[in-house]
Amino acid sequence: MAAPDTSAGSLTVSGVTNPVAATFDLLGDRLTLTILRHAFVHRARRFNQWMERTGAPPAMLTARLNALVDAGVLVRAPQPGAAERHEYRLTALGLATWEILVCVWAWQREWTAEGAVLPELVHVECGHRGPPMLMCRGCGRTVTTHDTAVELSEDALWHITSGRRRSSRGSAATSDDAQFEEIMQAIGDRWSASVTGLALAGVRRFGEFRDALRMSPTTLTERLSRLCDAGIMARPEDAAEYRLTPRGRGLFGVFAFLLAWAELAHPEVSETGLRIRHLGCGEVLAPALRCRGCEARLGRTDVRFEPMPSLDSLR
Repeated sequence: MAAPDTSAGSLTVSGVTNPVAATFDLLGDRLTLTILRHAFVHRARRFNQWMERTGAPPAMLTARLNALVDAGVLVRAPQPGAAERHEYRLTALGLATWEILVCVWAWQREWTAEGAVLPELVHVECGHRGPPMLMCRGCGRTVTTHDTAVELSEDALWHITSGRRRSSRGSAATSDDAQFEEIMQAIGDRWSASVTGLALAGVRRFGEFRDALRMSPTTLTERLSRLCDAGIMARPEDAAEYRLTPRGRGLFGVFAFLLAWAELAHPEVSETGLRIRHLGCGEVLAPALRCRGCEARLGRTDVRFEPMPSLDSLR
């Protein structure tokens, strides 16, 4: 097996980008998620619009926008009436991040303190308000963690976690992205994302995590402790196992769509080595969102976000 080339930002193996590693690197970042959220919710396209809404340092914002352009998520285009200036528009690949952001929103809505004041998702056709369900696009059935099995090739996790990446934890939180802080505990770096992913796959014992990830006991202990402190995993005092809490299992949709997006973003790679199989139909899971009210499949244009009413308006 050829040694991986880690000289570039995203890990490559035999000159081919590892899709899952590249996806964790790109989307496992507070400011990047904030940029995308404003692109969808507020139709932000111009540098100064993101500057005003995030308060991010110009150099940091420029770096994230450049990374999104390089990844094919955004495209630069001349501003109407000002050809010497440009704006950033979502590509088809950028629009495909919508489901990831909805799952992040749904997790925050249920499991974080600020969830009560986040905007409400409304299905336009039936009027149902609230988080959607995850479904299998192939067979149409609703899917939970209990209905799936995670399949790993022998070296998949080594390829995903090897190499260096930008540290999301080291990125300064901006005025508008602090709400992503808690989910960054689970997806903010390759190690944490891989540990959480293995836990979703049913791994529980320290030795099993270590063998799968080939990481040092010190690093693994630190990541497991961090996830326990965040309430994503728990280890009962009388047990030798780490188990996902309900809060941790709530991340399943985020991971399902991250893996699906990784394959979409890197069609040149025929096998990522990491996939989720839906036991109900036996096929690799192609995730989609379903309305809890009418059970219709939801697309980006089928829903809207409405601000929650203020406490003053309810008095």
